[in-house]
Amino acid sequence: MSDTELSVVCKSCGSEVSPYVTECPYCGTRLRKRAPKLERVGDEVRMREDRAARRRRKAARRRERLSVDLSVRPLATFAALLAPALLIVVERASNLSVTDLGAIVGPVGDQWWRYLAAPFVYDDLGYLFACGLAIAIFLPGIERRIGSFPSVMLVLGCGALGMLAADAIDAGFGDGIPVASGGNGIALGVLAAWVVLRDAERRADPTDEYDRVAVAVVGIVLLLLPLVEDFADPWAGIVGGLIGASCGLAAALGGRTSGGR
Repeated sequence: MSDTELSVVCKSCGSEVSPYVTECPYCGTRLRKRAPKLERVGDEVRMREDRAARRRRKAARRRERLSVDLSVRPLATFAALLAPALLIVVERASNLSVTDLGAIVGPVGDQWWRYLAAPFVYDDLGYLFACGLAIAIFLPGIERRIGSFPSVMLVLGCGALGMLAADAIDAGFGDGIPVASGGNGIALGVLAAWVVLRDAERRADPTDEYDRVAVAVVGIVLLLLPLVEDFADPWAGIVGGLIGASCGLAAALGGRTSGGR
């Protein structure tokens, strides 16, 4: 044993002894019930980690990997809120309709740009307020964990794929005249991604809790929007939520953070 390994002090005689013995070789005092298990790592022999220590080490590594970078400015959040606000101002101040601005009313055909534009087009302020509030609550936390550019891709993916699903499902199983716009798919997507990321952090640190009831209430409100808003397509919301959850899971498993850790 090397000198650096003599780190256990006998309480009886005060001598430094090896951490690998059960009795003090100088006075015979019992130091521990059993000798620790050893393992060889290269040329080094060291004590094997017990389960508790191994769980603590893995939890610390996951916390570091999913750490929040508070220096990241929520630019994606700002853009996701500013774009629909500007469009609704343009719609109210001009002769343009929501259909002219990109809302899906009828088959899309070769106007593929509507899949990208429709999630940011709202026909009334109440719909914008409900989705915008959810985005403002959950997207900044995502952006500080994965960065602004991935957050922009998350918003576009949840919104566009949600609209694509709404169009395809209505064409296959509906009346063939889809009516969809607004960001219920984006809002449910960022909520789902946030929940997946926070649950990963909570598993790493069980004391890191959040208000699940409040989050569930927000999710239920967003899911029920199609009952009171004609342009809020239920399939756009559901598919947007699934896309967001998938992206959140990929980020949690991959440890993708803006800090590069």
